[in-house]
Amino acid sequence: MILNVSGRTDVVALYTDWFMNRYKEGYVDVRNPFNPKLVSRIKFENVDLILFCTKNPTPILKYLNKIDKPILFHVTLTPYKKDIEPNVDYKGEIIKSIKKLSKIIGIDNLAIRYDPVFLSDKYDLEYHKKAFNHLCQLLNGYVKKIIISFLDEYKNVKNNYKVLNYHSLTKKEYEEIGKSFSKSAAENNMTVQTCFEKVNLVEYGFVKGECLSKELAFKLTGKKYSIWKSRKERLCDCVQMVDIGVYNSCLHFCKYCYANYDESKVKMNNQLHNPKSSLLIGELGPDDIIKERLK
Repeated sequence: MILNVSGRTDVVALYTDWFMNRYKEGYVDVRNPFNPKLVSRIKFENVDLILFCTKNPTPILKYLNKIDKPILFHVTLTPYKKDIEPNVDYKGEIIKSIKKLSKIIGIDNLAIRYDPVFLSDKYDLEYHKKAFNHLCQLLNGYVKKIIISFLDEYKNVKNNYKVLNYHSLTKKEYEEIGKSFSKSAAENNMTVQTCFEKVNLVEYGFVKGECLSKELAFKLTGKKYSIWKSRKERLCDCVQMVDIGVYNSCLHFCKYCYANYDESKVKMNNQLHNPKSSLLIGELGPDDIIKERLK
């Protein structure tokens, strides 16, 4: 089993103490987001690999030596300011933590997500080209792989349209991003790729690949996994993962987020968080049905 910690919220940046408590206890409980009374119990003895997805790895750095599982990190680092990412920590400090992380887990176990890319009057094409090039220069020698994606029109994105003020990319803009980003990455000993995107930019120098490929999972775990079937179609070739996060629980409040769509619900959920609970949000109830998940 591969754990995703987490695509639904930033466990590392916001809830590291809870995660380490669960790791010490040996299991974590996860409510089914579509049927909350059903709870999956995941024992860490059945976990083969942990993928940490975060905007800020700083809180967990001091605990990594206590995790005796193969680990990967995807750190999302974008050039947006407080109007778009109001509660994300100072980017300069995050870059320092990324460099420390690379030294701890190894450069091959770390990827940066420049995600999502959108264009507006403020964050235009030239802004992104300069920001991406600067990012590559800062992380040369610490990171080998950068994954980008483009903005999707989730509910939260539509609700924040006036803040984001984004426009659809033209073919020419995709081409310029492809060529510029590929050049910046290559000059700094990196590859750049998309995953789960209709426009893959391979013709401009991007690498064709997955966020977490079957080959990498096998290399780290010695086990083979089935292809992850997403959105009822085989649109993504990443390996199957189990997410332990909760929607509407991330306090970053990024205006493009797909996992948050109700800020009042986020605040309420955060008040229900107990670092000692087996659940990220709330407590187990007498009517909950707990089933151990083995894969």
